[in-house]
Amino acid sequence: MYKLDLPIDPKELAAVERRRNKEQQRQSRIFNAKARTIGVDVAALEKQVEERRTLERTEKARDQAFDADRDSYDKIALMLEQKEQQLSRDLDQAVLNYRTQNQKPETRREFDLYDPDALKKDRPARISDDDPRCGPASLQKFAGEDLSEKNRKELQTEMNKKWLSQQIDERKRSEAQQMYADNLYDRKRMELDERAQHLSKMEEECRRAVDMATNNFNQALAMEAQERQRLQKQQEEDNNFAEIYNHLTGDILTEDPAVAVSAFGPHRVVPDRWKGMSPEQLKDILETQKQQCQEKQRLKEEEKQLDTEWDRQRTLAARAAMTMEQQEQEFSREMRKRLDEYNKQLSREQRAHMEYLDKVVYTNNPTAHYHTQFNTTSR
Repeated sequence: MYKLDLPIDPKELAAVERRRNKEQQRQSRIFNAKARTIGVDVAALEKQVEERRTLERTEKARDQAFDADRDSYDKIALMLEQKEQQLSRDLDQAVLNYRTQNQKPETRREFDLYDPDALKKDRPARISDDDPRCGPASLQKFAGEDLSEKNRKELQTEMNKKWLSQQIDERKRSEAQQMYADNLYDRKRMELDERAQHLSKMEEECRRAVDMATNNFNQALAMEAQERQRLQKQQEEDNNFAEIYNHLTGDILTEDPAVAVSAFGPHRVVPDRWKGMSPEQLKDILETQKQQCQEKQRLKEEEKQLDTEWDRQRTLAARAAMTMEQQEQEFSREMRKRLDEYNKQLSREQRAHMEYLDKVVYTNNPTAHYHTQFNTTSR
């Protein structure tokens, strides 16, 4: 049989006791707020910090002194460099002035050999079509020669450029108009519901404005007609007095049609000798007035047809706006119904998740005994 009640090793027992005593002493030092010391020697650290600051101040003062010396040296060097550059510029300018005044290219002996304007100064072989030097043997003038070829080609090039630029601009305008039409169509679809609400009000305001403008225009026409009648009456009276005077003092009583013919042409007459228009002239005037009346009647008919077409377009737009509004309301009701169903489903899922957390996950709540295992040793 094995002997199980062996005595404990004294060395091991002493080591365990020693560690237990050290732990108790450490706990007495750490858990006693009056006896424990935390950190390092503060005075030594403060002394080191002060020495470090003193060293930094010394280094900063030395760097500032060096910076001041460097700035002064830089200024002196810059002044010397500027002075040297100014002297160099003055010397170059003096040399350039001397060359400009005393060493011109025109004064050189061989200047005529490399004169850049020699051909410009020389007389051309052909001055004009009437140049007497251009004989048959000069080979300067030929039959069928296109003298304006360069100008013609330049003009054709300019015209081609102009046409191309016009085509490009026209295409850009077309694309811009198409884009504008697309944007306008999109905005039109968005604004149909607002226009349907304000359509009746705008139409009433428009009618009132049209009536007011028509009344003002009629009043202005009436005043203008009165003023025109007054002026016509005054002019007629003046003309009558002038005619009476001309009859009394002129050659009108002779009843000679040749007297009224103007010296500036047969189509013009002398007003103070003219006895009136002929039946043919009166007939032409009546025909012109009749044509003007017919044209005015035609314009009124076209304006009436245009107003009818505008009324029809407004009616169609109002109907389309009402139809789109009904479709949007139906779509909104369907979307609200789907959103309610989705919210109900989310509520059920969230409620099931909360029940799962309360009943399955969060079931092992910590007790007071769980917190007593902390802060029991010095380690």
